[in-house]
Amino acid sequence: MKFICKDFWTTVFKKQIDNLRTNHQGIYVLQDNKFRLLTQMSAGKQYLEHAPKFLAFTCGLIRGGLSNLGIKSIVTAEVSSMPACKFQVMIQKM
Repeated sequence: MKFICKDFWTTVFKKQIDNLRTNHQGIYVLQDNKFRLLTQMSAGKQYLEHAPKFLAFTCGLIRGGLSNLGIKSIVTAEVSSMPACKFQVMIQKM
């Protein structure tokens, strides 16, 4: 997961993930406080409901990157305040 947060994220978004947390049971939370795809959107409430559409692509990027490393996962995203977002990565047991 450190590879995703440092190298992968830096290559795609030109910065590292701001925060990585885990429960040590296969669930990781990656937090980006200034997510590049959301910074151009206004911080108004009307845009908050449209923000998840912009995160679906990134969820697929994370899932695909892990899949190429042989790790099956489920990736979801949430936005509570613009332009910050959290990605939850659940590693599936094989």
